[in-house]
Amino acid sequence: MAQSNDYRNRKRKLIRHIDAIAASDKDVARAVADVGYPEPRLRDTGFQTFLSIIVSQQVSTEAAASIWQRVQTAVPDMTPKKVARCKPDVLRSAGLSGRKVEYAQGLAAAILDGQFNPDELAEMSDDEVVKQIVSLRGFGPWSAEIYLMFSLQRPDVFAADDLALQIALQQLKGLSEKPSGKQARELVEHWSPRRTAGSVFLWHYYRGAPA
Repeated sequence: MAQSNDYRNRKRKLIRHIDAIAASDKDVARAVADVGYPEPRLRDTGFQTFLSIIVSQQVSTEAAASIWQRVQTAVPDMTPKKVARCKPDVLRSAGLSGRKVEYAQGLAAAILDGQFNPDELAEMSDDEVVKQIVSLRGFGPWSAEIYLMFSLQRPDVFAADDLALQIALQQLKGLSEKPSGKQARELVEHWSPRRTAGSVFLWHYYRGAPA
């Protein structure tokens, strides 16, 4: 019951934030009427989530889900020690590229060596979290922003370089071209301090926008 209540509270909060954005952005208001509200997004914190972020880089959501399932089968006890000691061929056979295997084992080694502690991120500012995450090989701003939004539930994050968000903004705003990351950030600046909710809505709109 507690989990169900938590979900309902998150859904109500997400709707409130999207409605607040829509009140100052007629394009969002129109889009909400067209496609409705998205579901809340929540990820766990910690090593496995960072590993799943590596899996999802530069592949579709569907492909990432399939690969992640195979990785879980290949390494059922998915701890930093197990991943660090896993033979690279095992991870490659699950669908990870050679480069992603390096990233995954580098992440595990950084945690084991004490260079990176996911448990400390919750106490840091958004900028500090980004700095910590991008110091890891294979993790750029997008990875850090995804973790901020869905694991740490920070309310004012926008993954401006996400291709789906850029395409959704192009459709939402009726632009002739897809905006750059810088342009996308400028287009949603007035959504602050609720840009995470705006991002969640844009992903929803990307999948269901009218043709």
